[in-house]
Amino acid sequence: MISNENKKNKLFSLKLAKKIVFSLVVVIVFDFIFFPFPTLASGFDNNNAEASNEQVIIVNMASKNNSDAIINTLPENTEKQVKKSAYYTVTAYTSEAAQTDSSPCITANGFNLCEHGVEDSIATNFLPFGTKIRMPEIFGDRVFIVRDRMNARYTNRFDVWMINKADAKKFGVKIAKIEILEP
Repeated sequence: MISNENKKNKLFSLKLAKKIVFSLVVVIVFDFIFFPFPTLASGFDNNNAEASNEQVIIVNMASKNNSDAIINTLPENTEKQVKKSAYYTVTAYTSEAAQTDSSPCITANGFNLCEHGVEDSIATNFLPFGTKIRMPEIFGDRVFIVRDRMNARYTNRFDVWMINKADAKKFGVKIAKIEILEP
């Protein structure tokens, strides 16, 4: 017989301890039986029966081979690595015929700045179209894309496109660190 002092020292009764252990076993078994492939379970949407190409490949591999055929991959690094960085002169311009040419909204590579309406385009003469850059001292992590050219006399300069002429004037002329990103 258990004395009253021993009963006070127990945290759980034997009956409660059995219930806790049983509950844990049920949860673990449920998790491994019904969700053995978490990558497959998370990829399917009840409203959309189609799966992405990666999921289809995993399903096909799993059905051909009964062994664990899950492809474990890490997500791709979407942050671009800095290829080169240096200090350049940076100015600003707007879509105004006096600052550009007879078609102020169309860049040198045919991109329509006015329709796009986002201040993420720059003009420069020494980088190819589509090159992505950052100006961390001025704009932080914001990425700009080379879509336009400048007057031929400007060889090592960047010109940031802005929507408002007042903002472009206020920007003025700056010397800033430019990070040219890997393609």
